[in-house]
Amino acid sequence: MATQPITRTPDPAFVYGQGADLQSLNVLAAEIASTDIPVLLVGESGTGKGVYARLIHRLSGAPETSFFRINCGALDAGQMLHDVREVFQNEHDTPESRKTIFLDGVHELDSACQRALLSFLPDGERNGEPTALPRIISSTSCNFEKEIEAGRFRLELYFRLNGVILRLPALRERKEDIPDLLECFVLKHANELRKAAPEIGREARKLLFSYGWPGNIRELENVARKIVAIGDADLALTDLRNARTIHQGEEVRQADPERSGSSGIASLKVAARAASRKTERELILKALEQTHWNRKRAARNLQISYKSLLYKIKQIGAQVPIAEKDEEKA
Repeated sequence: MATQPITRTPDPAFVYGQGADLQSLNVLAAEIASTDIPVLLVGESGTGKGVYARLIHRLSGAPETSFFRINCGALDAGQMLHDVREVFQNEHDTPESRKTIFLDGVHELDSACQRALLSFLPDGERNGEPTALPRIISSTSCNFEKEIEAGRFRLELYFRLNGVILRLPALRERKEDIPDLLECFVLKHANELRKAAPEIGREARKLLFSYGWPGNIRELENVARKIVAIGDADLALTDLRNARTIHQGEEVRQADPERSGSSGIASLKVAARAASRKTERELILKALEQTHWNRKRAARNLQISYKSLLYKIKQIGAQVPIAEKDEEKA
């Protein structure tokens, strides 16, 4: 599927972004939307994980009313069982009306909630085509490998949730989108507040571009709303300007990746991502070796679907022995 640029007034079926990362995410979201593969959205707070969850649901063709968000940070095991059971147990569900359960902040589930959730999630092989079972989309802002290593998150639950992982970039990593996102948010809140959209001068835009945006897109939208409410961009950005002055050293490192290497901030993030991919690769290869590269048995041992394992083998670039390929065709 070719990547198509998204205009300043984006199609509601996509997420705006000029950069290659966002365009690739949009393409992947469209490709997996019609399947039943579980999706794990990974990104810092405010990067748009909820937006992508609704995007995938919408692209699947399912009705908007069949999207159910569960705030995992506000549940006990009893409530988890109640909420998930209500969505799963509906004998009238069809593939055309399939529901989506969005587990927002799934890393916040305690051990009892994790056990409750596991009792509902299918552990058998599924063919990737839409079914009447709810689609599971999860989000996290943490490093799952560290949570698993510390014993705070169950490995079998992690494998059932991460059929496809979408990693959302931080706003500081896609600063080319700031001007258009800002304009979009200013117009949105000007309409909501029934006020004229104020002019944003060169110095204000320069400040917005150089800022580190620890709160990501959510923080940018809050700033846009404040600009509209006050009606003066320079006055509205006083707090932002002060924050930048106080934390100037840290934000300069965020804005300049080449300098951040000497501080260790950016390099630690890169290392964490690399460690995550390395851990997953090692687990998959170990399971394949233990089953003599029988992918169906390996998928069962990892407690993920056969189709999900094939996708992950392709992701990590593992070469399956010819004999095993012939066996699968037999």
